[in-house]
Amino acid sequence: MAQTKGNDYFKMLEDMVECSCRAAVMMETILKNFSVDEIEENMKKIHVIENEGDERRHNLVENLAKEFITPIEREDIMALTNQVDNVTDTVEDVLLKIYMFNVQSIQPEAIEFIELIMKCCSKLHEIFKEFGNFKKSKTIHDTVVELNHLEEEGDALYISTVRKLYMSDADAKELAAWTEIYNCLEKVCDTCEHTADLVENTILKNS
Repeated sequence: MAQTKGNDYFKMLEDMVECSCRAAVMMETILKNFSVDEIEENMKKIHVIENEGDERRHNLVENLAKEFITPIEREDIMALTNQVDNVTDTVEDVLLKIYMFNVQSIQPEAIEFIELIMKCCSKLHEIFKEFGNFKKSKTIHDTVVELNHLEEEGDALYISTVRKLYMSDADAKELAAWTEIYNCLEKVCDTCEHTADLVENTILKNS
């Protein structure tokens, strides 16, 4: 779709999603090469990406405030902006919880989760790359469905993982810590799905 005044909100949103994807990639690296001694430094690194996402959000909002005509409804752009920002925030929250609970080693199921999150973020990126051409796109709906299926995998993984955790001989502190961490990991999948669903609802509203 044609943009006015040079402000390409679709590209701005896509750039924000790119931050989410980079945060997920970094999280995967951190978890697969986990070191207690490096966690504080890794928190700083992932926060740089989260901060970049915030800056992109602020830039979009500033432009939107000055815009007279927008390609889709102004409130839809704002809702999508906030939702994409939530994706990056939830990824960062996983590492914050690992730090807060002083986790000493990463459980294999957490690696499964972050690999699934990587797939969710990748599909979300595909959706936003196509979003600017939503009136002609033949792939957005199918990609949203694919992401929905990934989120269902996340639900199943969450249920089986938490059950396994509570069937183990983990002590109370470990149970509490990993329950919260798995909640955070599952929330990332949920947030990706909610963002994709919001894109599809926005398309229906603006078509």
